[in-house]
Amino acid sequence: MHSIAYLGPTGTFTEQAVLTQPDLRIMKHMPIDDIARVLHSVEAGDVDFGVVAIENMIEGSVTATLDTLAFDTNLMIQREIVMHVNLNLLVQPGVTLDDIKCVRSYPVAYAQCRSYLINNLPYAPLKAANSTAEAAKHLAESKASNTAAIAPRRSAEVYGLEVLAANIEDHVENQTRFVLVGRNRIVKPTGHDKTTIVVYQNNDAPGSLVGLLAEFSARSINLTSLQSRPTKYALGQYCFLIDFEGHIADDLVADTLKRLHMKSAKVKFIGSYPSAYGECSEQQRKRASTSTAEKWLSDIRSRIS
Repeated sequence: MHSIAYLGPTGTFTEQAVLTQPDLRIMKHMPIDDIARVLHSVEAGDVDFGVVAIENMIEGSVTATLDTLAFDTNLMIQREIVMHVNLNLLVQPGVTLDDIKCVRSYPVAYAQCRSYLINNLPYAPLKAANSTAEAAKHLAESKASNTAAIAPRRSAEVYGLEVLAANIEDHVENQTRFVLVGRNRIVKPTGHDKTTIVVYQNNDAPGSLVGLLAEFSARSINLTSLQSRPTKYALGQYCFLIDFEGHIADDLVADTLKRLHMKSAKVKFIGSYPSAYGECSEQQRKRASTSTAEKWLSDIRSRIS
């Protein structure tokens, strides 16, 4: 049986994301209390796959995931999972809002509930936990009557807590994107795919970023995300994490990556995988048509004697 690691303990949003996928649900589950450790456990072969959050609609990128994928591991994204996120204020049974003197949660989570906290618990200090479920677990074990945790409803069910206030996030349409990672394997193209790379520049020169982006524009490849991260080598040195439409099996995508590699000191490929967003774009349909035409032409040329 395959095994899968995710940010634990039991009751996190990441576990919920795993449970939405029928093939992942039946694997052996290994909750781990740190995102970087989840990814390193996959690379070390301790588990077959890992699921981690990579982006939240409100708070943006999960930098622990980005940096570990970009700098510290050699893993391939094999799937993305987009899930609505609803946050709740959990307490010990019988505790009221007036009793709460402290709130614990994962920093990204309580940052998504700023309005509720300002309006209802303006003087309660916020304490960081490794995950939303870890905050709920700590509250359950400590039996503290003056502390609340911000966590999923599932955490209340798992740890015997009460939902004092439901759906306290600032935006009810809040979503988080998770990625499934594994070693080496690149999944087959579906026709509605996305590719993730990291580009390190040779040098910081005027127009260097424009030159990189021009390779995508020239081939009508749509970028879905462009972020800069410090390389950790020196102040002012940055690399670029780029998500774009298409699959490495596409000739145009392959040609783009080849050109980027020629222009840059290093291009790190982190995976081509099915996109969880919307419908296949017009650009992707055109690329599929181009690929079909090239195969047709290649077949004709093969008959030359």
